[in-house]
Amino acid sequence: MKHDAPHILLVNPWIHDFAAYDFWAKPLGLLSLAAILVQHEFNVSYMDCLDRFHPRACKADPYARNGRGPYIKTFLPKPKGLEDVPRNFSRYGIKPEWFKEDLHSISEPNLILVTSLMTYWYPGVQETITVLKEAFPNTPIVLGGIYASLCPDHAKVYSGADKVVTGSGESNILKLLEDYTGFAVHPKFDPDDFDTYPYPAFDLQRKFAYIPILTSRGCPFDCSYCASRFLNPKRMLRNPEAVVSEIIYWYKKYNIEEFAFYDDALLVNARQHVIPILEGIINTGLKLRLHTPNAVHVRRISKKIAHLMYRSGFKTIRLGLETTGFESRKDLDQKVTQDEFEQAVVFLKDAGFNKNMIGAYLLAGLPDQTLVSIEDSIKTVKQSGITPVLAYYTPIPQTALWKRAVACSRYDLESDPIFTNNAIWPCRTQSFSWKTITHLKNLAAFH
Repeated sequence: MKHDAPHILLVNPWIHDFAAYDFWAKPLGLLSLAAILVQHEFNVSYMDCLDRFHPRACKADPYARNGRGPYIKTFLPKPKGLEDVPRNFSRYGIKPEWFKEDLHSISEPNLILVTSLMTYWYPGVQETITVLKEAFPNTPIVLGGIYASLCPDHAKVYSGADKVVTGSGESNILKLLEDYTGFAVHPKFDPDDFDTYPYPAFDLQRKFAYIPILTSRGCPFDCSYCASRFLNPKRMLRNPEAVVSEIIYWYKKYNIEEFAFYDDALLVNARQHVIPILEGIINTGLKLRLHTPNAVHVRRISKKIAHLMYRSGFKTIRLGLETTGFESRKDLDQKVTQDEFEQAVVFLKDAGFNKNMIGAYLLAGLPDQTLVSIEDSIKTVKQSGITPVLAYYTPIPQTALWKRAVACSRYDLESDPIFTNNAIWPCRTQSFSWKTITHLKNLAAFH
């Protein structure tokens, strides 16, 4: 890093929600930007308001639960309009006084970059930016990420940031920094070539026992409930050899054995992409534990892919099933038929996976969805001998299902992203109750 280079602070904000948990979750986009800044010799500081391993937190084993674990939790008043929700509302992440002390331990930055994830987590972004402004009143704050991209008008009014940016951070970061700091650099990577990106700066974290990894960006599908195409309109693939090289890097340098694949379409174009990746992992001889928390497309699971996934070390397989109403799903997506689902399960079981390793995501809380249809989906998945995993529907702006969600919700979804929180089932009908939700959870559980 250059002595006279600008000092950039990157911040992962708090979460305000009814529930939150570290399911191999890291701010991948923010850490990618951090790596680019380091690559271009900026002075970089990073602070994670969700840090489970903060020095002042109770000691926790980073390797427990395959790297997953609970965040520190502090109860907060429920947001206005959600007072009737029979659940506690909390700040997830480090104590505010710890954050303030950490901020005072660094020199004043020239620019602060804050990321954002779920749209309904914006109150945590608000609180984070408020603390940052108190600590560094003269430093401009730029907000990016998912909330900023999906709800830019709301973010400009309510986040407290001096500037809200949308779209790909990698494409805009160096120009943004030049505009704010006057520090111009020649790009050492190509924003349109995923293979030229430096590895995300996971080593800026205090402790890390797993690595979220992307082998691609974007998705060729356009499911009505998903904003992937809007957020990443350009499909980008990494060279399979580059993916394997990254895995080897983290394993050898930091002894990382847990890897979570967060691709939106990991198995698409398998012959040229995921099959060489899996074969490359097998050829390394490394004993890894691999996971697909973001779900894989059922239709793309072949006998060969199932066996390669098992041999390469996958321990958690999540299938993007969404519903077993196979004949009526055309308004949602075109992912799978009943025969394809049953065949995929057979392939995975034959390869060696058991029911505790295979889960099928089932969307619950969709507009106009009936209780019976959810119950039938749960029963169908259990009859197949794998685990049903309820995924509560979040109404997302810029998706095809958004207007239907707005029309049927008992909340004014367009007035405030807080009402899109999937924990409150914003599109549930009058026939649904909190007891109904408990009933579905119990039905999905294996006894």
